[in-house]
Amino acid sequence: MGPKAAQKRGKKRHRTDKAAPETRAAAAAETRNNADPDQRRTAVDVRFRNTIDALGKKKRQDVVAAIMEKYCNAEELKPYQAELIKMQNHLERTSKKMVILFDGRDASGKGGTIRRVTRYMNEKRYRVVALGKPSNTQKTELHIKRYIENFPRAGEIVLFDRSWYNRALVEPVMGFCTQRQYDRFMKKVNAYESNFLLDEGKTLMLKLYFSVSKKEQARRFERRKKDPLRQWKLSEVDLQAQELWDEFTQKKFDLLKKTHTRESPWFIIRSDNKHLARRETIKLILNTVRYKGRSRKLDFTLDPAIVIPGDKELKIMKAQVKEFGKPIR
Repeated sequence: MGPKAAQKRGKKRHRTDKAAPETRAAAAAETRNNADPDQRRTAVDVRFRNTIDALGKKKRQDVVAAIMEKYCNAEELKPYQAELIKMQNHLERTSKKMVILFDGRDASGKGGTIRRVTRYMNEKRYRVVALGKPSNTQKTELHIKRYIENFPRAGEIVLFDRSWYNRALVEPVMGFCTQRQYDRFMKKVNAYESNFLLDEGKTLMLKLYFSVSKKEQARRFERRKKDPLRQWKLSEVDLQAQELWDEFTQKKFDLLKKTHTRESPWFIIRSDNKHLARRETIKLILNTVRYKGRSRKLDFTLDPAIVIPGDKELKIMKAQVKEFGKPIR
């Protein structure tokens, strides 16, 4: 064998040896994927038992309880999530549109609820819209314009993770808009909704305000600060939400007084218990639409301690004003 042939053979062997670990890893992965399902379950069971056994008795009980609670909560939602698919199919067949607003306090569970609502829905027939800060150009335009641009087409559902009502809630409290801009919005918003959404009768709109207690909000903020997987959720508004609690409460009070109407009502979702808030929100959405094939076995009755109509919440807040001199929540 000549020197050049030997050199080429050496290079080939070097490339083969270099690729060997990757080849072995791929082969191992393929073996795991092709393994009998019972064998895979056994391997998972062994890892689970080893992890549980390594914990102390008290910690072990807490972990098992948390796992079971999460599993049971997820299972309880599934029949209602299946109904959402039926509802979605109905909207598509009838070419109707649906807009759902998720507004409320920070750390009140809006995002988690949206994820449960859309978990099994047809991705082609819904959109979640969470707009960031407006651009310099958008600041010169009608406030609601950038939201109108995201309104649904026929057969589609759009879920707004915070809506145009930011102008009535967060922006005036945080100084992100002027008093004049706030006043103009509050004066015009009912007409906007009537003209852009409700006029044709083809669009269904549901306005949800998620209400969390001050104590529970503080607990969730503390968890966000400590959990590296949740720290991205902390915003400038979050860091001041507790200090500005009363100001946000007053804006909620003003919001309900001026924008809760018979044609476009608000529903308050008490969300200290996240699971109950998610379940009742899904039931409320389902109760908004009359669709074929609705299950007769499920209980669609709303929990009055979780879902509170806007007019009832107004009465509660007015009673608080009389008793405490200001609305509390």
